[in-house]
Amino acid sequence: MAQHFSLAACDVVGFDLDHTLCRYNLPESAVLIYNSFAQFLVKEKGYDKELLTVTPEDWDFCCKGLALDLEDGNFIKLADNGTVLRASHGTKMMAPEALAEEYGGKEWKYFMSDTGMACRSGKYYFYDNYFDLPGALLCARVVDSLTKQNNGQKTFDFWKDIVAGIQHNYKMSAFKENCGIYFPEIKRDPGRYLHTCPESVKKWLRQLKNAGKILLLITSSHSDYCRLLCEYILGNDFTDLFDIVITNALKPGFFSHLPSQRPFWTLENDEEQEALPSLDKPGWYSQGNAVHLYELLKKMTGKSEPKVVYFGDSMHSDIFPARHYSNWETVLILEELRGDRDGKPEESEPLEKKGKYEGPKAKPLNTLSKKWGSFFIDSVSGLENMEDSLFYTWSCKRISTYSTIAIPSIEAIAELPLDYKFSRFSSSNSKTAGYYPNPPSILSNNETLTAK
Repeated sequence: MAQHFSLAACDVVGFDLDHTLCRYNLPESAVLIYNSFAQFLVKEKGYDKELLTVTPEDWDFCCKGLALDLEDGNFIKLADNGTVLRASHGTKMMAPEALAEEYGGKEWKYFMSDTGMACRSGKYYFYDNYFDLPGALLCARVVDSLTKQNNGQKTFDFWKDIVAGIQHNYKMSAFKENCGIYFPEIKRDPGRYLHTCPESVKKWLRQLKNAGKILLLITSSHSDYCRLLCEYILGNDFTDLFDIVITNALKPGFFSHLPSQRPFWTLENDEEQEALPSLDKPGWYSQGNAVHLYELLKKMTGKSEPKVVYFGDSMHSDIFPARHYSNWETVLILEELRGDRDGKPEESEPLEKKGKYEGPKAKPLNTLSKKWGSFFIDSVSGLENMEDSLFYTWSCKRISTYSTIAIPSIEAIAELPLDYKFSRFSSSNSKTAGYYPNPPSILSNNETLTAK
């Protein structure tokens, strides 16, 4: 495979929406998502009212790449070889002795050496995006509460209530019905939660179109929410930018399921109307599958193997399946790269908005967690400062395995020429090759680290 990647060489450029084209004001959106679940658990399921009170310090628990063992209430951070680097029971971090006793340097019981391991199962849940992370804090606090109430409870059965909370707040009809907490609040004050696309990004999208690229928008959000986001961040004429819009895409199944399992549906007034045996023309559709989409892209480009690149923020829903099942190029939006060089969180909102809203702010979820350490590299708990105890995290390994490149935001590349040659991740390149504009500083400082 070529050592460099260029957008100029791609026929089709596809985008996820949430946390990719649409950037959220993370400290505000995190509190909103947390509250949408916490209020449901307290009011509908009888959980402890303490869950409703969150301090700014509580948010330090949030870190991408954690797995929750649904039976024992433990959160774990994995090394690339499947051993456990750090763990907590609820929000309480395990001491080195307890960690050694519980996990003892062995491969985690659900780990599979194939890094395509499922992120969701009946046994565990991986937190890999900013919609998920507030749920990690809530689940950890639920475990704390149940452990305290029931004198050291050892097994847990709260996940069904979390799923009910998702169904209540985020079901397909919730936007239209003004159901739950999340959608009514985003509708009421989108500017509090969303960043508009900078002019540079809008210009770049038009530049891609003018260069003859086919532009796709593929999102698991439903069509009514997608329209609200796009009109706010891109303007009312956003549909002119995209040849094909696919909502309710149900990723990763969009990439992994057979066409017979997931046909495309036509839409009318945001309601699904008719299942299609194949995809014949550009337009706005619901659900669907990558196989039928690719057949249409062949027709539209006149090429037997059009080259597709897909931008997304979730390894589970976007990057892994697009690469693994469809063999597309993938660009990972990794906000952990924002502000990493100086360790300071990026300003999350304009100064004139400061002080306008009351209540405990979440720390930006893309900043370093003191409890969990680096997203990219970590030492085995209790063996700090011993260089030979450093490991790449499982999350870091997946980035270099399945992403073509990783960038902090689309804005970071919007002013580059389309034929700019990015160094890509590859087995022959260094672990830091595919990060643009800079690798995470912790990786740069440990270039010689070898995978265990």
